[in-house]
Amino acid sequence: MIKHPPRPARREERQRTPRPLYKVSIVMPCLNEAATVGVCIRKALSWLERSGFPGEVIVVDNGSSDGSAELAERAGAKVVHESRSGYGNAYHRGLAEASGDFIIMGDSDDTYDFSELDALIDPLLDGHDLVMGNRYKGGIRPGAMTWSHRYIGTPVISTLLRLSSGVQVGDSQCGMRAFTRKALEKMQLRCGGMEFASEMLMEAGRRGLRVAEVAVPYYSRANESKLSTFRDGWRHLRFILVNTPRIAFVLPGLLLALLGLMSLALPLTSPEGLEIGSLTWQPVFAGSILTAVGAQGLMLGVLSSLYAQSRGIVVHDSLATFFQEKVRLEHLLILAALLVLAGAALDGLLMILWLAGSATAANIGLAAVAQTSIIIGGQWGLSAILYGLLTEDRWRA
Repeated sequence: MIKHPPRPARREERQRTPRPLYKVSIVMPCLNEAATVGVCIRKALSWLERSGFPGEVIVVDNGSSDGSAELAERAGAKVVHESRSGYGNAYHRGLAEASGDFIIMGDSDDTYDFSELDALIDPLLDGHDLVMGNRYKGGIRPGAMTWSHRYIGTPVISTLLRLSSGVQVGDSQCGMRAFTRKALEKMQLRCGGMEFASEMLMEAGRRGLRVAEVAVPYYSRANESKLSTFRDGWRHLRFILVNTPRIAFVLPGLLLALLGLMSLALPLTSPEGLEIGSLTWQPVFAGSILTAVGAQGLMLGVLSSLYAQSRGIVVHDSLATFFQEKVRLEHLLILAALLVLAGAALDGLLMILWLAGSATAANIGLAAVAQTSIIIGGQWGLSAILYGLLTEDRWRA
């Protein structure tokens, strides 16, 4: 008789049966939150008492000057200090102090409700590694989030992170999260600024962690937000671009190459150019530039993926995987040589036609194709040397 694994208990069933005695650490960064930090701590402690989990509340003071640290201690939290400024640095300090099997993180500005944390813990009990809050599903209260953050910043960053990490969450910037200690150790987080939030999702995807998303309400804050729209937004975007070759190089390169090839094809079919009103546009130069830049973007995507993997960073990119498994240095050098020779041969043919007096307007388009082929061949030939350096050990006899 086949024995099936036990079905995970539903929330109602777990509430009727004893919970495992996992320790829960609740970590809050704090920078001048005297008006709210005590409220957050009392809510968190009350939840720990009701839930039956042993636990602790850790507040990381990040240079407060309004007495927040003293108020946090009076409210019953363990207070630690971090002299380096930054959202990520504060969390690194707090997570290093946390001793729980499960860790919950959230801001100490009372925008999140620490008195209701079951929704974050339940997926961890069911076997998930990381649980993300979703403010859009939980309800964003009036005045809690600016229009630009709600409809532009967060959705754009969330979309880029879904594409780059493979983790399908709708609110990548929600500050309320929960994860297991094992997941924290696997993620190996390093960022010290606001991009810490994006790094967590990126690493969760790379390490194959099980990620759940639950609705959490989001309330308006008592104090002014510490976020800087442009500075922090750029830090997130910069982190994503630097750590995801597919988004930074491959997709733009592919788009530019396609646009370039279309532009190069136009002079061949319409030698006189494209008439736009009273103007005539001859796209030979644009086509050559776009195709060459796009081709180099594709190669940079492959090289950057290889470099990332050489540093022990897992990058899921089908193009890079194909190159790793099938392509050698010699293959790229041969391809580069063929492109250069093809361009040179076409230039030679055009020279013969010109000397014979048979040149036509269509020759301009052919000349652009020839020059583009030579440029791409030269670029790929030089890039092939770097490719060989990155893959030398794999192909060494």
